[in-house]
Amino acid sequence: MSPGDPIPYIARTRAWYLALGYDKPYEWARHDDVPFAALVKPLAQTRLALVTTAAPFQPDNGDQGPGAPYNAAAKFFTLYAGDSARDHDLRIAHVAIDRQHTTMVDSGAWFPLPLMRRRAAEGRFVLAPRFFGFPTNRSQRHTTTVDAPDLLARCREDGVEAAILVPNCPVCHQCLTLAARHLEANGIATVVMGCARDVVEHCGAPRFLFSDFPLGNAAGKPQDANSQAATLELALRLLEEARAPRTVWQSPQTWDEPPQWKLDYANPERLSAAELARCRREAEAARIEARALREAALAPAATSQPAPCFCALH
Repeated sequence: MSPGDPIPYIARTRAWYLALGYDKPYEWARHDDVPFAALVKPLAQTRLALVTTAAPFQPDNGDQGPGAPYNAAAKFFTLYAGDSARDHDLRIAHVAIDRQHTTMVDSGAWFPLPLMRRRAAEGRFVLAPRFFGFPTNRSQRHTTTVDAPDLLARCREDGVEAAILVPNCPVCHQCLTLAARHLEANGIATVVMGCARDVVEHCGAPRFLFSDFPLGNAAGKPQDANSQAATLELALRLLEEARAPRTVWQSPQTWDEPPQWKLDYANPERLSAAELARCRREAEAARIEARALREAALAPAATSQPAPCFCALH
């Protein structure tokens, strides 16, 4: 890949898991047909909800702070809702973000609710009374038949007319794209703000704002208020201006370090044999833990095709 190309997450994660000894590649969701719902009123009059894959901080469940390793205990498995009028401590230690090139310090990089409150107060849109946490690391069938309909029902309860969806890991991008498709098919306009372009385009998003940043920064650069404000404004403009499905805009912003970060993510060729062996052990331990937690949380519901956990990448 050239320095200007986005990371090919589908190919990269397949190579990574083959290197770890998992010989059955995950089948990513692919759709050729894409639903599309136009805004029915000006954005200033539109009730807009935020959908996130970040998890509420759970102080009794291990390290979830900046630089924390993958933490399966911090995951959540069913849709949750939170009050949009107040601040929340949401973390992303449960997903395969790029821990080598980002910090997990500033939640504004992945959870733009405070900024959205300010924009709503300025009259840019009407903020929905609740935001929603959307679960990931599930089968595609469970996402489309259980989680996405649950999200739609709650959006309808709140009178939501449009939504911004902010994913983190590669599977998060797939899950929220599936969620966006379901919302759009039922008349709610959406924008996915993300960093894994190939995953979102493969799945088929109605509207997608791509930021070529390390995973975990879909809402803008950490500790950079101007970057986060510009990213949100681009998403709002995309919501207003898109006229057809598969409308993709790319943020003009660039990451503030050399493009070698794109080579590091989940790349077995960048690791020594000893490092790769350590990653194999960590991945297997995390896989077993995540499966047990998922089965306990979802019992007796069945999952048809578990997504890879994308853990221990760094």
